Amino acid sequence: MSELAAGRTARVRRRIVVTAVLAVLVVALFLVTLVVGDRIYGLPDVLGVVLGQDVPGASFTVGRLRMPRAIVALLVGAAFGMAGTLFQTMLRNPLASPDILGVGYGSSAAAVVAIGFFGAQGAVVSVVAVVAGLAVALLLYALSWRGGVQGARLVLIGIALGTVLLAVIQWVLTRTEVYKAAEALRWLSGSLSSAFWGDVPPLALAMLILTPAAFALSRRLSVLQLGDDAAAALGVKPDPTRLLIVVVAVGLISVATAAAGPVAFVAFLAGPIAARLLPGASLLAPAALVGAALVLAADLIGSNLLFTTIPVGVVTGAVGAPYLLWLVARSNRTGGRL
Repeated sequence: MSELAAGRTARVRRRIVVTAVLAVLVVALFLVTLVVGDRIYGLPDVLGVVLGQDVPGASFTVGRLRMPRAIVALLVGAAFGMAGTLFQTMLRNPLASPDILGVGYGSSAAAVVAIGFFGAQGAVVSVVAVVAGLAVALLLYALSWRGGVQGARLVLIGIALGTVLLAVIQWVLTRTEVYKAAEALRWLSGSLSSAFWGDVPPLALAMLILTPAAFALSRRLSVLQLGDDAAAALGVKPDPTRLLIVVVAVGLISVATAAAGPVAFVAFLAGPIAARLLPGASLLAPAALVGAALVLAADLIGSNLLFTTIPVGVVTGAVGAPYLLWLVARSNRTGGRL
């Protein structure tokens, strides 16, 4: 019994240490994105702006331009990280992320149609994107239902649905005016270039609602890992719980996509990275921190460290695509197991 207690204590200690390190990393990346840009400001000036002080020069650049972008990056990354982990854990499949399932393309396709054909702007586009993301996820869930939802079937149908939605996006872009196509571009690659303070309140409010819901469902999700029969015996109804998880996860994806577009592979990468750091532990909080760190780091690299400005989704895609290829190659070596 003492060995069991010692092992449990070691796991708890590791979880606390790793989570704290991830949190420090996110805070550090957040501050660096405020410091670095066309003009570099000292950390005391940046901290002064963060604390609400009036710092000549820095108050506008840091407070009005960089800070909302950094906040949106942090919240979007956390949302993608949690949503991807919910999908992957529920379906026990590392490919079952919103990037692969095409859920983000639902939001993107609706937004591009609203911009290209109806001239929608601002909050209207965001609302359309959120509603469309939820609708596509429910359609995906319905098409995958055959006495229950299986991960492999959901992935295959999601890939097919995502391909159709991508074709819709490309068709709309060929039929719309050039300036509208340029406005719709961020709904294809994911970008923080248009983030401003008006994006922060609705995104923060959505996260305040969806994050507690995700953590509450994560406890039921842990029970589901024991199998449907065991979960039912413990008082957790498998199918209604899965539907609730899908709704919350897609809500996170939709609000994040509405704020920054479909930032590629963050939802796909955050959970596996968190699992490597904390094997066997609940991954929701670590995955949220990993997702936030990925988006903040990708935005920092794309905006300041390359020869030209590159959207954040392009940077994350460049990291995520090789991982996807490695995962497929590993599946081939292990006879189909991921």
